[in-house]
Amino acid sequence: MLETIMSDVLIGRPDTRVRQNILECIGNTSLVPLRNIAVPNGARILLKLENENPTGSMKDRMALAMIEAAEKDGRLKPGGSVVEYTAGTTGVSLSLVCTVKGYPLHIVSSDAFAREKLDHIRVLGAELTLVPSDGGRMTAQLTRDMIETARGIQEKTGSFWTNQLHNPDQVGAYHPMADEIWAQTNGSVDCFVQAVGSSASLRGSAEGLKNHKPSVHVVAVEPAESPVLSGGASGAHKIDGIGAGFVVPLWRKEIVDQIEQVSTDDAKAMAMRLAREEGLFAGTSTGANVTAALRVAAKLPPGATIVTLMCDTGMKYLSSLQR
Repeated sequence: MLETIMSDVLIGRPDTRVRQNILECIGNTSLVPLRNIAVPNGARILLKLENENPTGSMKDRMALAMIEAAEKDGRLKPGGSVVEYTAGTTGVSLSLVCTVKGYPLHIVSSDAFAREKLDHIRVLGAELTLVPSDGGRMTAQLTRDMIETARGIQEKTGSFWTNQLHNPDQVGAYHPMADEIWAQTNGSVDCFVQAVGSSASLRGSAEGLKNHKPSVHVVAVEPAESPVLSGGASGAHKIDGIGAGFVVPLWRKEIVDQIEQVSTDDAKAMAMRLAREEGLFAGTSTGANVTAALRVAAKLPPGATIVTLMCDTGMKYLSSLQR
């Protein structure tokens, strides 16, 4: 059944099913090429439009996976509640999933992150605790402070803590996305580029693509101001959702062939270019992805196909992109 549904979507036939709920709308997103931003070396850059997911983000995939895995093995029982720390996007996705499934949710975030995401969390009914930042910047200390705040809430309430930086259940959520990319490109993927937050989307997608084609070149993207994956010093940056400031537990360097560093300014500038030149309104993590993909294109063999992610919609970042 799933294979038939995916086939219909990929060849353009409408999906006529009536869904049981909004969670069944997660996944099977479109893949589109850059058309107006010049790509070096005759390469083709394709963006997976994860903004098509219900909350406008790829994180819907991992939020659903973490909750359903916990339901299956008994960590989350009927009548239970959930807690998580987040830059905002995971919090929005968990808010959607928990609302549909009926679990009270407590989100820990910060004033460092886009106001639109925090407002979305509130609208979906989650309780929100904000940890003060250092001048609105993402730092390793802020990440640790949010984690400890979530830990305290978990200990006090007995809630199930999704604990995304340590939770491997989310990695498998991105194997289907790799399968979608493989089918949509007819197996012509040469390179996959993705920014690193928890590392789950990079790792899960890379595992899935390399399962189809071991030679796929995998590029991780991190903030130039905090290049810890490259062995540099932790620093402050303003690219929402990536660059925790330390090497995250789910990171596996052996699956990555290259690491690209992109500055906040370059990521923001590319996000604006994507909106104005391609009609693709995305956030700064997507800007970082495309900036890195363009650099990589210049070094790959002519005509290579590079896939990267439009991680979420720019509607989550209206206030910060215009500053």
